[in-house]
Amino acid sequence: MQIVENSIVGTRSAVLRLTRRAGGPEIVVYPMLHVAEPQFYREVEARLRASDLLVVEGITGESTAVEGLTMTYRVMPAAAESGLVEDDIPYGDLGVPFLTPDLTGAEFQQGFQELPWQTKALTWAAVPAVSIGHFLAGRRALLSRNIEVNDLPTRQEELRGEQWDRFVDLILDRRDGRAVEALAAVVRERGDEDIEVAVVYGAAHVPGILRGLYKLGYRVVEAEWLMAVNATE
Repeated sequence: MQIVENSIVGTRSAVLRLTRRAGGPEIVVYPMLHVAEPQFYREVEARLRASDLLVVEGITGESTAVEGLTMTYRVMPAAAESGLVEDDIPYGDLGVPFLTPDLTGAEFQQGFQELPWQTKALTWAAVPAVSIGHFLAGRRALLSRNIEVNDLPTRQEELRGEQWDRFVDLILDRRDGRAVEALAAVVRERGDEDIEVAVVYGAAHVPGILRGLYKLGYRVVEAEWLMAVNATE
């Protein structure tokens, strides 16, 4: 199933609505791009205001590793002519209660420090190169097939070695698990309520979150595309 799609018209994100036969909360998953056009975030923001509960990605607290890794995309809107912005949705001001079950900065930093030294060295070596590439490419980086995400393992994931397994476990798997645990608790505690729960996470996290929701009995019943980056701009 396609989660983020790139085509001749641009890059789109699939808003996924899930329900289960046993009833309970409907879950709407918003696969986010950390950088996109302002209209994308305004559309998501409007929809979130109609939700009853938000489960939002976000590492809280300071971490030099997080600062370095996020620099690779934070440089993209630096050129005003790109028309791009970072995710600027004011989650705390939407009038909707929200949960942030993500890792803390301290937890992420500790996990990063525990990685093999080769992995850390390669990561720090890659950050400036990727950042410069994204700065120069601008919106072209978001209008590439490389941006696509689906719910199947990629070739790169299938071939990754043990040291990269630990890296991916830190940046994806462990954090996906926290999101699924939070959703499982909501379903358990509010299983008799007719509410809409919005899950707002980076698109790379969505395959793992979907797998967790499938284990809870949820299935995708509706998908709707939102344009994140328009190719005609």
